[in-house]
Amino acid sequence: MAKPEQCSHCTKPATIHLTQIIDNKIHKVDLCEDCPFKQGVTDPEGFSLADFLLKAPAALASDQSLQCEVCGFTPADFKKSGRFGCPHCYETFKEILDPMLSNMHKDTVHRGKVPEKALARLSRQRRLDQLESDLQQAVQSENYEEAARLRDLINQTREAINKA
Repeated sequence: MAKPEQCSHCTKPATIHLTQIIDNKIHKVDLCEDCPFKQGVTDPEGFSLADFLLKAPAALASDQSLQCEVCGFTPADFKKSGRFGCPHCYETFKEILDPMLSNMHKDTVHRGKVPEKALARLSRQRRLDQLESDLQQAVQSENYEEAARLRDLINQTREAINKA
């Protein structure tokens, strides 16, 4: 006989099973009958699984030994507000935060918000600037063969920029 699932926030058997699909990824939470009310999840229409997952499990809130050295924030404070007290909290609570982030995102490290096309355009422009600088140096040093090669590369790079 299969063992009943355990609540994601306490040790009681789960009787409520929530599934939400965000960006083609399935997020599941199993809850006992008490935890939805404790966590403020009483309206299924307004329920956001992502917001719910951001809240630290009950066991972490009781661990008062873990505290940010800079602002004094504790896991209980994080559980109440869903936010950290200062930038140093991210390192202090890394062991709590990483599993939650890895459940919701591709990675636990912020990679920025620059679109790929913009990055490619910026890369091509930097390449063009470097080639033009190298061309000037080649002409100044009277290395005309290198200057001709660089001129051709500059023309190819400009064509690529214009096509993109």
